[in-house]
Amino acid sequence: MKHSNISIKWKVFIYMIGFCGILICLLWLFQTVYLDRFYKSIKKKEIDNAIENIVTVMDNKDPESDIETISERYQLCVLVVDSDGNNIYTSDRNPDCIIHKYNRDKLKEIYKLAAENDGITQINTKDEMNRQDEFIKNSELPQKSESRYDMSKLPNMPKDRNSEGIIKVKIVNIGGEKYAVIVDCVITPVSATVHTLRIQLVYISIIMIILSILIAFFLSKFISKPIIKINEQAKVLAKGNFDVEFKESGYREISELSKTLNYTTQELSKSDNLQKELLANVSHDFRTPLTMITGYGEVMRDLPGENTPENVQVIIDEAKRLTGLVNDLLDISKIQAGVTGLETKEFDITESIKAIIERHSKLLEPYGYNIYFKYNENIIVDADEFKIYQVVYNLIANAVNYSYDNKTITVSQIKHRDNVRIEVEDHGPGIPKDKLDSVWDRYYKIDKNHNRAIIGSGLGLSIVKNILEMHGAKYGVDSTEGVGSTFWFELPM
Repeated sequence: MKHSNISIKWKVFIYMIGFCGILICLLWLFQTVYLDRFYKSIKKKEIDNAIENIVTVMDNKDPESDIETISERYQLCVLVVDSDGNNIYTSDRNPDCIIHKYNRDKLKEIYKLAAENDGITQINTKDEMNRQDEFIKNSELPQKSESRYDMSKLPNMPKDRNSEGIIKVKIVNIGGEKYAVIVDCVITPVSATVHTLRIQLVYISIIMIILSILIAFFLSKFISKPIIKINEQAKVLAKGNFDVEFKESGYREISELSKTLNYTTQELSKSDNLQKELLANVSHDFRTPLTMITGYGEVMRDLPGENTPENVQVIIDEAKRLTGLVNDLLDISKIQAGVTGLETKEFDITESIKAIIERHSKLLEPYGYNIYFKYNENIIVDADEFKIYQVVYNLIANAVNYSYDNKTITVSQIKHRDNVRIEVEDHGPGIPKDKLDSVWDRYYKIDKNHNRAIIGSGLGLSIVKNILEMHGAKYGVDSTEGVGSTFWFELPM
């Protein structure tokens, strides 16, 4: 089975079991194999620290008391001797201590050994016991009788022959005199401890394996359950069912993913509804001019005398309207697909607006609309002249379509810091505050009742939004219900 085909539940399960297995191996390794090494290393560091502390207190008023304290703290025996093996300070904390059983000659020998090794030496009591056994075996001691040797010539060794100790000797200079600080520390044999630990670790390992399996199983199930649930719901969403709801529960990442998917579902549902509306509205807008073109054409064909300039003009106007609708659909498709780019240049936006208003005025004159332009001076901007022309044209067309009874539209050119602000104001029914962001969507209608536009295609605001975003321009709409709406955008001068 490929790793990528394993479900998240079993991946988490395997990872947890592997992690617990590594922990058990580390426990066995450090508690048995390396326990003796670690223990001895720690004791050696304690001996070094004790010697440093003893050297520090040697100049105190009551060094003997301080040495007793250090000896008690580190649980070791201390002996300070001069070069002749004479005791200066002593502290005995262990009945099996060897250094307090050494005679003067032996202490003098130890001092000499340390001096020959740069002032420091270390003796293992195991080695001492082995030398004693070898010494006795070779019969080098004077005999008391035929079967016994005189053991008084050797120091008494520890009663526990399995015990091990470290004797460390360091020569120090105190007040111009050299002394040997001798420290004896018994290291408790760890073999029995290791054996005990091994038995304990067997039981601990069994318990940990069982617990790790149970924890891994339930944890993997807990982690994977919400992900599996989301995956199932996502498959339902992929089939086009937008009624699915992702539960925002579980751990934070899953909750955030659920929120994102719920938002995605809402947007997809909204896009789907807009797409259906777009199809219905475009079909309606296509059908009307096509019906009129067909109807007038048939009348002119079948009825004598109907081939009048007025009827021909109707066919031309409806054909132009159909062409405008197709062009708008193509424009918005190109803009959103990123096919079309910007061809920026400096141009007089004031003169461009005048030309647009003049064109609209001619088209709207039969309907009784009035368009006013307020400005103080001509302003030059750096933008795509044709696309900004489309923006202003579509904003005015939108204002005309929603003016209803009040047929006055006002276009204002205002200097705003380093920008020029263009406002198109109508006196129509206005837009509810909760609908302001939706007016830029394709074919979005406030009242959801599709009315044929007087001019334009109904895609104007969507084209405006995309063109202004291409320019990086600020834009928006301010509206009050029952008063009217003002659409605006800003360009740098």
